[in-house]
Amino acid sequence: MPKISEMGATLQASAIRKLVPFADAAKEKGIKIYHLNIGQPDILTAPEAVEALRKAKMDIVAYTPSNGNLSYRKKLCEYYKRFNINVEPNEIIVTCGGSEALQFAFNVCVNPGEEVLVAEPYYANYNSFAKISGAAIKTIPSTIENGFALPPMEEFEKAITPKTRAIIVCNPNNPTGYLYTEQELRQLAEIAKKHDLFIFADEVYREFVYEGKKHFSIMQIEGIEQNAILLDSVSKRYSACGAREGMIISKNKEVMASAMKMAQARLCPPYFGQIFAEAAIDTPASYFKEVNDEYDRRRRALVKAINEIPGCKCPNPTGAFYTVIEMPIDDSDKFCQWLLTDFNLNGETVMLAPATGFYADAEKGKKQARITYCLKIEDLLAGINCLKEALKVYPGRTM
Repeated sequence: MPKISEMGATLQASAIRKLVPFADAAKEKGIKIYHLNIGQPDILTAPEAVEALRKAKMDIVAYTPSNGNLSYRKKLCEYYKRFNINVEPNEIIVTCGGSEALQFAFNVCVNPGEEVLVAEPYYANYNSFAKISGAAIKTIPSTIENGFALPPMEEFEKAITPKTRAIIVCNPNNPTGYLYTEQELRQLAEIAKKHDLFIFADEVYREFVYEGKKHFSIMQIEGIEQNAILLDSVSKRYSACGAREGMIISKNKEVMASAMKMAQARLCPPYFGQIFAEAAIDTPASYFKEVNDEYDRRRRALVKAINEIPGCKCPNPTGAFYTVIEMPIDDSDKFCQWLLTDFNLNGETVMLAPATGFYADAEKGKKQARITYCLKIEDLLAGINCLKEALKVYPGRTM
């Protein structure tokens, strides 16, 4: 039998989805599962955008321009101006979700054998995009003790070698929920400029910020226009994960010209998704206020409930809708699988994402899991109660 490629054989399974077969098997047995493992909001999708898609005239579902419909890119410029980000339509390429934007960035900016720096824990799929481009992820550790704040700049300086090509910053952060400050981002920008590095700014969760804090974009920093590459998506913003509309944005003309070649190779971004996403830009501020208030209630409920479980630790995330928790367990992979195969509380259990997949060194995540607060409070607290009771009887409990 022919062998698959080395890259195909060594790609990591999704840290978020690898336990799905065990969840499916549990559901077949009639077990109810509270999905706290995946960032799939239960918030209603922006209704005005859904209505626009229903009313759209679609006699022929044709190819769109490879960089996306001009009308959509113009509307995106209006959207970004609300956040003091000034871009032009020709500085935007619409992609098949934020994932394709990331893949374009890796393939355009990083050569095989070169390195991209990122604070860990980090979004697990960065591994796959790096692997596909032949690059390597190099990590700088952050810790739960200070809520996963950006590591000291000296640690980034120490990690830079002749192979270093870029720094990724996810702000607000997935998986930790940490919101990077303007000062932290300006320090990163100084390092990028000093060492002639790209900054990949993954800002998918910019709308979801709490406690009166404000999101600051890498694109607001003057003097790094040739270094900065913004990666974005409509998936979480409008609770539209299936729309598959993202974007890569940069003022670096060489980057965008190369990314355009890749965009042409895959022909065009989704036709239907662009109709939806263009209309979504007109979503009223009241929608985001209501959604943010709901996520904030869930966030506070989750932090309180987890920290009340003996031996558990939950930092206070101020962005996105995730956090990484620490538990008194021997192995998070075993524990998260055990929750699905060997435990239920009155016919219910909870699904978490083992944090091992969010670290370069899996050992660092052995006692941790990423948890989302995408479910309504009743379901969120029911899932956490399952976790609390499971920890009392888990054979690998460490306290």
